[in-house]
Amino acid sequence: MNTLGNLIWFIFGGFVIAIEYLISAILLMITLIGIPFGLQIFKFARLALWPFGKEVRDAESGSSGLSLLMNILWIVLGGFWIAITHVLFGLFFFITIIGIPFGKQHFKLAQISLTPFGKRIVTKD
Repeated sequence: MNTLGNLIWFIFGGFVIAIEYLISAILLMITLIGIPFGLQIFKFARLALWPFGKEVRDAESGSSGLSLLMNILWIVLGGFWIAITHVLFGLFFFITIIGIPFGKQHFKLAQISLTPFGKRIVTKD
């Protein structure tokens, strides 16, 4: 079922979203300060390409203070607007029964787009 969902997602916009995230990541990584943010955007691109069968979890790392600081900076500089966009798309997809799985994937993308630092993407068991 995940393969079918990923294929439909890919055809109907997932590829475009992933390309947008990749372009954003490359542009952010031009500057030295933007490299950590660009690396986080690569997480978005990977998840936006094939979201079914994946989940977002907190990473077990010792740099939680740095992650908090980077997340606050991220929210102020643009993460909030990305998250709002995914929430709006998620609500739009929830209008129909067929769109509910795709709406859930947008909510997953909204979760990681709001606070990407200190998160990791894992395959569901």
